[in-house]
Amino acid sequence: SCSTVLKTLHFITRPLSEEEGNFSLAYIITIHKELEMFVRLLRAIYMPQNVYCIHIDEKSPRDYKTAVQNIVNCFENIFISSKREHVVYAGFSRLQADINCMRDLVNSKVQWNYVINLCGQDYPLKTNKEIIQYLKTKWNGKNITPGIVQPLHMKHRTEVSYREYVHSGVPYVYPAKIRKAQPPHNLTIYFGSAYYILTKDFVEFTLRDARAKALLEWSRDTYSPDEHYWVTLNRLPG
Repeated sequence: SCSTVLKTLHFITRPLSEEEGNFSLAYIITIHKELEMFVRLLRAIYMPQNVYCIHIDEKSPRDYKTAVQNIVNCFENIFISSKREHVVYAGFSRLQADINCMRDLVNSKVQWNYVINLCGQDYPLKTNKEIIQYLKTKWNGKNITPGIVQPLHMKHRTEVSYREYVHSGVPYVYPAKIRKAQPPHNLTIYFGSAYYILTKDFVEFTLRDARAKALLEWSRDTYSPDEHYWVTLNRLPG
């Protein structure tokens, strides 16, 4: 039962400070295995003023999906992504999973300030209060998506077309030996981390801007596009 979940797992049920209550975070958590690890992560980052989108890999076992759904049902501010992907490591589906959650989060009634993406094997080193104080003092309305101009040894990721193979066994990404067109809008491709902390304004920009949409389409057949998509868009002027 939900009362047992809240009590035995010691979920926090009210904001721990006024500062935290007035600064909401959104989280995207992509998971596919290890239910206990996911619950530990969720318990560690959970605050009632935040909002959480959980993306469950469509390939995950049915009993795993059911267990996650049962936990999510106990919270008004946690939901499962309305559209789920068969996630392939280093494939476009990994980026699409985040974007699916973003579309849901911008329609949330929670007025969040930043979104943080995690996988099921992550775990926080800082408290909720330490995280928001860091964001407010060090970043103050800017995105955290570190990266550099795409190095030469990474060029193959976006110069050749890649495909996802998901039919049987372990899914993977393979090169199709077709050269890709140049990036749209003369964009300079940057390379960095797939993990980020983004402002709500930036998320809304990525979902509606013509350059962002064009880059997303162009990235469909690249290798690990989540490692160039956010960092490239963040370096657009303005």
